[in-house]
Amino acid sequence: METSLTGKVAIITGAGTGIGAATAEELGRRGMILVLVGRREEVIGRVAERIRSAGVEAVALAGDVRDYEAQASIVARAVERFGHVDVFVANAAIADFGPVDRADPRIWQDVITTNVLGVLYGMRAVLPTMYEHGSGHLVIVSSGSGRSTYVGEPAYIASKHATVAFADCLRMEVAPRGLRVTVIEPGLVETPLIHVWEGSDDLVPGVTPLDPADCARAIAFALEQPPNCTVFEIALRPTNQI
Repeated sequence: METSLTGKVAIITGAGTGIGAATAEELGRRGMILVLVGRREEVIGRVAERIRSAGVEAVALAGDVRDYEAQASIVARAVERFGHVDVFVANAAIADFGPVDRADPRIWQDVITTNVLGVLYGMRAVLPTMYEHGSGHLVIVSSGSGRSTYVGEPAYIASKHATVAFADCLRMEVAPRGLRVTVIEPGLVETPLIHVWEGSDDLVPGVTPLDPADCARAIAFALEQPPNCTVFEIALRPTNQI
């Protein structure tokens, strides 16, 4: 369908599953040109194929958000092919689980590198072309864990607090240049992320998770606002998550 987003170009990281894949399909229905990023080429390729089958242009580019040069290359390839980038959705994330005294420091390093530096690298890679173009919308998928704390996912919680803080710093920096920033903070969402570690499902017993499509619609809502309106922060929670 024709919308205010039709023909605009979006890069989405972590686009193979969960919120990233749902966002790609939601924005595809609004006619956006999509660049889907993920570490598993075959997975993002399947998402791109589903979107293309509906008549929407979508390309899959394999890349690891922990690698700045990989993100810069993806932005450069998107600009070379489509002329500019209108939207960047920094969504890729991983989680840890368990007590601090028995944590694997290598997992912590992966969590912080992916969830924090992965976001910073993406913003650094895309900002120059957005400044040159004179517009752009930066979306950071954080978490309700970026606003509250609990026992069980210490590195993940720390990383999401960091991305919420970074999003506000970024907003203040880019707003005078006409760019917008939105940070999404969902509670429990039914994605592969919540099933990675044994016992992690028990952190919120009895809660019916959000569907990734719920988050995707929130992102689309923020993107569809007029240029003079920034929806900076959206907190979504399952109705029965206290």
